[in-house]
Amino acid sequence: MNKKIYIYLFTLFAILQSCNREELVTEPTETISTPAIEQKVNGMFALMLKDGTGGTTRHEDFGQKGIDIFTDMLESDVALSRNAYNRYASLANYSGILDYSSNFNYIPWRYYYRVIYSANDVINDFGGNDNPDFSKGSKALFAQALAMRGYAYFYLLQLYTKEYAPTEKGVPIVTSILQTKSEMKKQSEVYDQILSDLTRAETMLEGYDRNNKIKFNQDVVRGLLAYTYAAMNNPAKAQEYSQKVISSGNYPITTASQLTGGFNDVSTPSWIWGADLTTDMGLDLISWWGQMDYFTYSYQSVGDYKTIDGNLRLSIAANDIRKNQFQQIVSGYWFGSGKFYDPARVKQGQRQIETDYIFMRVDEFYLLKAESLAKQGDAFLPQAKQALKDLLQNRISDLSFIDSITNSTDLLKEIYHQTRIEFWGEGKSYLAMKRNHMNVVRGQNHDAFKGLDIPSTDEKLTFKIPSAEVINNPNL
Repeated sequence: MNKKIYIYLFTLFAILQSCNREELVTEPTETISTPAIEQKVNGMFALMLKDGTGGTTRHEDFGQKGIDIFTDMLESDVALSRNAYNRYASLANYSGILDYSSNFNYIPWRYYYRVIYSANDVINDFGGNDNPDFSKGSKALFAQALAMRGYAYFYLLQLYTKEYAPTEKGVPIVTSILQTKSEMKKQSEVYDQILSDLTRAETMLEGYDRNNKIKFNQDVVRGLLAYTYAAMNNPAKAQEYSQKVISSGNYPITTASQLTGGFNDVSTPSWIWGADLTTDMGLDLISWWGQMDYFTYSYQSVGDYKTIDGNLRLSIAANDIRKNQFQQIVSGYWFGSGKFYDPARVKQGQRQIETDYIFMRVDEFYLLKAESLAKQGDAFLPQAKQALKDLLQNRISDLSFIDSITNSTDLLKEIYHQTRIEFWGEGKSYLAMKRNHMNVVRGQNHDAFKGLDIPSTDEKLTFKIPSAEVINNPNL
């Protein structure tokens, strides 16, 4: 990790717990006296990694990767198959999502708005959203804040609304640290804000060469734009931006060996966005690795088993190398321990986390491109099939099943199926479930609601605005 970034992240990690207000904060979370703009930008990214950034002391609260587990469990491809420590029980049985006072509703809300206020603090240092003064810092730093704000609002809409409905309620928009009212806005208004932030950032990042993969570059921003347009049911634009990421030529498709290589190294060529973690950061059992990796000392190794949904595992073809990502380390429980693992592969061997975090890889955009083409109708069927084949050619030995698909409806179902397999444990399947209006069907290996079949718009699958926000914000 770049030394300057590392020093600042480490300092910020030590102080992030100081802000414990229960309502949506109306001031930046930065606590170092008048830090430089670049340090504030580094602080934004620290929020993505550190435990407690969702405003609680719960062991499920650790930034973006913590929320990835939330969504993977709701979408149900990650099954809580054994509940020994009661960490995710009320999430897995949906009672925590149906309860407005639950921390499972509060943590994402608090986290993303902390990110937004941190971004707004940077933007304020440039003089505000309009006509920023770049004598105070580079365009790239301003673009980091814009992109971070766009990312946060994108996730808020995916989590806290049932589906894309432009005229219905979205979430409050806050674009300044001086803003005292947080009024609820229509989805269309929030999406407009996301597109404005991301497209401005895309332009400003032209030619920018980042020094660390946790920073935004044009490819990360274009990836977020592709997801935004896909969520807005604009497949032509989603295809366009997916192709931009692919055509950059910066990221080769994840290889067969890398698919079972541990997903633990941010330098992996296919990774577009990720975090280089070191033991000095002090991340331990309260982390994604602690919750998901059998070889890290934490809950996964001692009885809170998060496994692949039984139906999904059985649906993986025998000639698909991704079947090897799942292993029955404990009899009856299929862990993702052939996909994600500490390299030493010793039970509870990793105590302080040094395996890296992945946020985005190029493979996502081959599948999103295929999905977007298929949504444009049967005329685009050959192109959509080819995009799917481009990804799967080094995963499945016989792709003739794709050739046999004769319509876009069936192809979309297969693309969704492949998305669930490819990105198991990466927090992407919930987004696909929402934008494709796919039912959640649970296998028999879940601790709760075995065999459940519910639509994507069911109340159980959408986070609720937390009671603390409802009480403290009269403008909702």
